[in-house]
Amino acid sequence: MKRIYFDNASTTRLTEPVLEAMMPYLTGIHGNAMSAYLEGRAAREAVETARIRVARAIGAEPDEIRFTGGGTESDNWAVLGTAARAGTPGKIVTSAIEHHAVLRACEFLAKRGWTIEALPVSPDGFVDPEDLERAITGDTRLVSVMLANNEIGTVQPVRALAEIAHSHGVPFHTDAVQAVGALRIDVKELGADLLSVSGHKFHAPKGVGALYIRKGTGIQPLLRGGAQEGGLRAGTENVPGIVGIGAAIELAAGSVEERAQRVRGMRDALVRGILESVPGSFLNGSADRRLPGNANLCLRPLDSPTLVPLLDMRGIAASNGSACAAGSDEPSHVLKALGIGIREINGSIRFTLNEENTMEEVLEAVSRIRDIASRLP
Repeated sequence: MKRIYFDNASTTRLTEPVLEAMMPYLTGIHGNAMSAYLEGRAAREAVETARIRVARAIGAEPDEIRFTGGGTESDNWAVLGTAARAGTPGKIVTSAIEHHAVLRACEFLAKRGWTIEALPVSPDGFVDPEDLERAITGDTRLVSVMLANNEIGTVQPVRALAEIAHSHGVPFHTDAVQAVGALRIDVKELGADLLSVSGHKFHAPKGVGALYIRKGTGIQPLLRGGAQEGGLRAGTENVPGIVGIGAAIELAAGSVEERAQRVRGMRDALVRGILESVPGSFLNGSADRRLPGNANLCLRPLDSPTLVPLLDMRGIAASNGSACAAGSDEPSHVLKALGIGIREINGSIRFTLNEENTMEEVLEAVSRIRDIASRLP
């Protein structure tokens, strides 16, 4: 039985062109990028080339890109680094459906005197700009709202939200971990001051990410030690990983709209097929304002703790939410924020496709899901 991988929001495959770009730095060119001799200069050149590629892909300048260990570090750095810069506790405004990397960082600050306001979302999963306008107060130090949700794929009106934050003199951070590689990104058009990236969401290796920091945006380091990353992120650079994220983001940005159109067609076919095959099923979140490959569906009367292993046994890799929350008994905070009941949350499954999937896989997955549903009471 052929395996069907529909969990690309959790992680994507390291592709051959990216691995090929990384290989020289995994073996022969092994110098420390901070070293002044030949081997170190070669590693430094590779890091700076990757920085240019990441910057170009999101409409930034190279010196606005700082490499990190992944999306969680980038999100933590944006929130905690801004708070550290502020010095005294103030307020952070975020949304109820942020990734735990943002929410847990905010909870950490709340225990230290900060005020955290998590804005509600509509039943489709969107922040109302008017709610943000009302939430910002004189001591607000940061607004952090994700560009695209990792569970339901909704794409927020980030430009409008950033404009509101800026009208009050407040910096704006967006977690773009799920969006980079799936959507065309331009930090200037979005109005972001800080933007988080994670390489393994678009075929780069795990363990490497980036934080865009607009020039003039005040932020303190999380990691202190050496002078790497302009003195903002200490630690020996992961040269192979950085080369990988540079190669992967360049490839992704070069064909993003063409890939999005193809993936969207497969996603829509998957949604239609499942809704027709499983009575009582429905789509969570917006039907159109969502990531091209995201399909989060409630498959009543099935429940996801049972369905995920059943799908796995039938050769389909899917999830019941964020991979970072796997193993938790808590129901999805994202689906709870939409006002969905516990029974429906327990019956919800996230399928995430990318350009490596095929329509044949979609049709076969629908057939297998139909068979599973027909066999259960």
